[in-house]
Amino acid sequence: MERYPGFGLMMPLDVHSGNVARKLGLLKRKQNDWKAVDELTSRLRDFDSEDPVKYDFALFGLGVFEKF
Repeated sequence: MERYPGFGLMMPLDVHSGNVARKLGLLKRKQNDWKAVDELTSRLRDFDSEDPVKYDFALFGLGVFEKF
């Protein structure tokens, strides 16, 4: 099985993770588009440059399950 390095992945962005990222100040762009994906991934790389997408479920979960 081929594996991709975490540092090369981009953060998945949906309505839930986008809204939570904005509330946390991680994303300024209002649209959920490729520029927003790039902005959020870049910001999350500040926390962990090796695996910025590890925060995906946390952002998504806060939006869906916790109504953050």
